[in-house]
Amino acid sequence: MPAPTYPRIRGLLQRLVTPSLLDVFFCALLLGAFAQPAGVRSLLSDGDTGWHIRTGELVLQTGRIPQADPFSFSRPGEPWFAWEWLSDVVLALVWRWRGLAGVAALFGGLLALAATVLLARLLRQASGLWIAVLVALAAVSASSVHYLARPHAFSILFYTVAIWVFCEDRARPGPWVWLLVPLTALWVNLHGGFVAWLMTLGLAVLECASRGAWRQARRYGLLGALCALASLANPHGWQLHWHIVRYLNSSWIMEHVAEFQSPAIRSEGMIVFAFLLLAAVALSARSDRFTTLLVLVWGFLALRSARHIPFFAIVAAPVVAAGAARYWERAMAQARAGSAVRVFWDLAQELGDRPRASLWPLAAAVLLLVNAPGAGFSAERFPVQAVERNLGQITPTGAMPRMLTSDQWADYVIYRLYPSQRVFFDGRSDFFGPAIGADYRALMLAQTGWREALRNYGFEVALLPRDWVLGTVLDREPDWQRVYEDRVAVLYVRRGAEKSAGSGASPPAEFRTSMARGRP
Repeated sequence: MPAPTYPRIRGLLQRLVTPSLLDVFFCALLLGAFAQPAGVRSLLSDGDTGWHIRTGELVLQTGRIPQADPFSFSRPGEPWFAWEWLSDVVLALVWRWRGLAGVAALFGGLLALAATVLLARLLRQASGLWIAVLVALAAVSASSVHYLARPHAFSILFYTVAIWVFCEDRARPGPWVWLLVPLTALWVNLHGGFVAWLMTLGLAVLECASRGAWRQARRYGLLGALCALASLANPHGWQLHWHIVRYLNSSWIMEHVAEFQSPAIRSEGMIVFAFLLLAAVALSARSDRFTTLLVLVWGFLALRSARHIPFFAIVAAPVVAAGAARYWERAMAQARAGSAVRVFWDLAQELGDRPRASLWPLAAAVLLLVNAPGAGFSAERFPVQAVERNLGQITPTGAMPRMLTSDQWADYVIYRLYPSQRVFFDGRSDFFGPAIGADYRALMLAQTGWREALRNYGFEVALLPRDWVLGTVLDREPDWQRVYEDRVAVLYVRRGAEKSAGSGASPPAEFRTSMARGRP
C-alpha cells in the first residue's frame, strides 16, 4: 500500500528550501557588503561597540542591569541608564562565542534583513522587480552612514517591520497590527529607537482625527496607548522616556556629537540620500496624507541629524518606488506589445509578484556567523598598537593612573582594559553631560582652562590621536614626556606624578558641583 502523501506539507517544505529573489538579494547584500573585510571594518568603525560588549558582560556576570556607572573615574558610581541592556547582552553572548568577527556578522545580518524586508514591501506594492531593487539599494546606500555594529540596528529592522505592518493595516485592517504591542516591549530593552515608533503612532492618530476618520483614530489611539504601556516594561520605567527626551533635546549633544550633526552632502551615500529626499518630497503629493506627513517629518529630522537618515529612507523608499512605477506603467501602456521595453516591464512585474522567502537567508546568516573571518577594531582608527606596547604604563601594578584619551578611544579602552583602567569621557554622551563635555573639548583643542583641567582631574597619562592640538602643546610642557608614538597615537606620561587613589577614587571636590550640573 503506497505511503500517504501530504501535498500541503510537501508544498510548504518545497517553498522553504527553494531559493527566491528575496533570498538572492539578502545573500548578495550580506556577502557582498558585510562579509568582506572592508564591510567588517566599517561595522566596527565605532568604538561604542566596545562598551556595549562590556556592559553585556557585566549583566551576564552579575545577573543585574547596571544602575550606576562602572566605567569612568570622572563620575564613578553616578546613576546611569543602561537603556540598551538587552542588546548589550546579545553582543556579549555573540562575542563570547565568535569574538568581534561574530558581532560584526550578527549586525551585518540584521541590516541585510532590514533591507530585504524593505524590498519585500516594495515588491508587494507592485513596484516591479527592477524598480524595487534599485530603490532598496538606494535606501541602503543612504543609510550606510549609520550602518554600525551597535544596538540601533535593531531599531532599523523593527521600524521597517512595524511601519509595513501598520501601513498594511491602514489599507486592510486585521489582527496582525496588535503584534506590534509585544514588539514594542522587546524593542524598548534593545534600543531607544522605540520612541520613533510611538511618534509615528501619534502622527497617525492626529492625521486620522484631522480628516474625521474617528473609527480609525480610536483604533490607532488604542494601539498607541498599548504600545506606550508596553514600553514601560523596562528596568527604568517611565524615567527612561524622560531621559531619552532630555537626551534628544540636549543642545550640547546636538552641537558636538558627530552623528547628531546635519549630513554633509559629499560622499556617495549622502548624494544618494539627497536624491532620495528630493524624489520623496516631490512624489509624496501623490500619496495619502499620513505618508506625506511621515516623509516631511523624517526628511526634516534627517536634515537636522544624520543618525535619522535610515528612518527617513524606510518611509521614503515606498513613496519613490510607487511614483517610479506609476510613471513607467503609463509609459508602457503606450509601448508596442512585444517591444523590448514592454517585455522588460512585464518581466519585472511577473518576477516581483508575490515575494516570498525561504530558509536560505537563515542558513547564509548562520554560516557567516559560524565562519566569520578574524576581525577586530582597526589599528588604523584605534590605538591598538599603542595599548599593546605600553600596558606597563597604562595599567601598572598598583593604583590605576588616570588617563586622558578621546571619547572613541575610551570606548576601545573600556573594551580592552576594563576593569584594570577607567576612563575620563567616553561615547556615552548622555551620561557625562555638558559640564564634563566642555572640559573634554577644552582638553582636546587645548582651549582656555586646559591646564587646570589636566591638574584638577589628576591625569597622569595621555593617549592622544596624532591630530589632537593638545599633543603639540604637551610637547612644550616640562611636566609631560612623550614616551611612545606611531602612525595613529602618541603617548605622554606626566613626570614625577604621584599615583592616583585608584579606580574608585572620587573626582576633585571643586569639580563635583559642575559634574552634578552636567547631568543631562
